[in-house]
Amino acid sequence: MYGDFMKKGIRVADGIFALLLTFIYTFIISGSINMPDKMVVRNQQDRIIGKYYSVSPVNDKSVDFQSARSVGANAAKLKLFGMIPVKDQEIVETETKSVLVSGMPFGIKLYTNGVIVVGTKDIYVNGKTVNPAKEAGIQVGDVIVSINSQKVYSSDEVENILNDNNGEDYIISVKRGENYKTFRLTPVYLEKEGCFKAGMWVRDSTAGIGTVTFFNREAGTVAALGHPITDVDTGEIMPILNGEAVETEVTSVIKSSTSETGSLCCDFLNKSIGNLEKNTDMGIYGTYNKNYDLTNCSEYEIASPQETEKGFAQIICTVDSNGPQVYSAEITKISYNENVKNMIIRITDERLIEKTGGIIQGMSGSPIIQNGKLIGAITHVIVNNPLKGYAIFAQTMIEQSES
Repeated sequence: MYGDFMKKGIRVADGIFALLLTFIYTFIISGSINMPDKMVVRNQQDRIIGKYYSVSPVNDKSVDFQSARSVGANAAKLKLFGMIPVKDQEIVETETKSVLVSGMPFGIKLYTNGVIVVGTKDIYVNGKTVNPAKEAGIQVGDVIVSINSQKVYSSDEVENILNDNNGEDYIISVKRGENYKTFRLTPVYLEKEGCFKAGMWVRDSTAGIGTVTFFNREAGTVAALGHPITDVDTGEIMPILNGEAVETEVTSVIKSSTSETGSLCCDFLNKSIGNLEKNTDMGIYGTYNKNYDLTNCSEYEIASPQETEKGFAQIICTVDSNGPQVYSAEITKISYNENVKNMIIRITDERLIEKTGGIIQGMSGSPIIQNGKLIGAITHVIVNNPLKGYAIFAQTMIEQSES
């Protein structure tokens, strides 16, 4: 009798122990996958991620975080409950930084470093269809940097060079991704037009509307969008030769619905904010004019990614003539290891929903505030659900603005 009771007790203990091990391994696997591989640390509290995880430097030392200025990277261990190792990690100790948060719309004028091929065209000649550009190996999305060793920066230059031809081949150099390639293109003569044709369409500039996230006074830079400006036809990132950010005036709003994303409609004003110099996966960046009026901006400290939490947040955006306004929202998901889709944010403010239907084109870059700090910026609307969108961490944008 006593033996049976002992066996039953052992089986119960084994079951509890197995459940405990399953619980621990689940959190270890989850932490290994979902927790960041790199952490920016400004204070001791930054070493804690959520309720269960923390990071401990391999060679721990006392750091004066208030005076630290990019102390550098240190090897560390991510631990569960402060005891159980999960994975190797890197921590970067740095100072607390503040920026002037904006939320105002701005006009984007970009000119490309090279000329983008946005399409190739079939040409009907001598009873057959040919496509000189395609047959040469040129692809949509290629950036033409030179023709016959002559640098080109505009579609007009390309057109003039291609029109000044007696049937000879062109040596065309392009940038494709991070690589450079050279092709030999043989044009065809179109008798009814009396000229040679290369069979491709090109573009050298673009314009659009976005939202300024912040001005970084220390670096003299402006940060916006949180995503790249891409060519409307190719989807490729536009390589910047030069660009300008200008003030705008909101004229109307096209509301978003589950079937179509709305947009912010603005007129460009003849007042420059600054120069645009970097178009990256993580936003567009440049330098702002030193005499530009920043009195309408509010100063916020940049939050580290691990300070971001699910729940109530606020966004700052402009959707009418009243300028930047604060609206309520909610962080529903946090992804530390995504490149730019670090958060999912849901609009909850009925005032904004009534005006825009949710997130609209032109709101990209709208600052997100939580617990009195800047945690990120809206980047994309989620298709078929305009109340939700993706967002990027502010820490990523401040690093880009200073690089």
